[in-house]
Amino acid sequence: MDEDQIWDDFDLFGSDEEDEEAERIKEERLKAYAEKKAKKPALIAKSSILLDVKPWDDETDMVKLEECVRSVQADGLLWGTSKLVPVGYGIKKLQIACVVEDDKVGTDMLEEEITKFEDYVNVSA
Repeated sequence: MDEDQIWDDFDLFGSDEEDEEAERIKEERLKAYAEKKAKKPALIAKSSILLDVKPWDDETDMVKLEECVRSVQADGLLWGTSKLVPVGYGIKKLQIACVVEDDKVGTDMLEEEITKFEDYVNVSA
């Protein structure tokens, strides 16, 4: 073999066939990744909220107050446990927990719905 023949067999710039094959493999991998990702369920962000609901006075029917609060229903809202917490002068507030899906329910919505029960809920401060 002479020197010219060796250099003719050696391709300094690579082959177009190899580039096309590498590009095809890359496309297949991207497609497989996209399909895998599409099948994976999306994470749902949730928050746990503890609400303090103040009654008008010590004569407010706390059972009815809790019924009113729990009557607030929305997709992504789940009511939890509740208890009465002493505030002072014989008045107790309702402390109630809930879990919400962040994209569907917010604290503003909950506050707005609960304060509609004007006969039971004290909305001042």
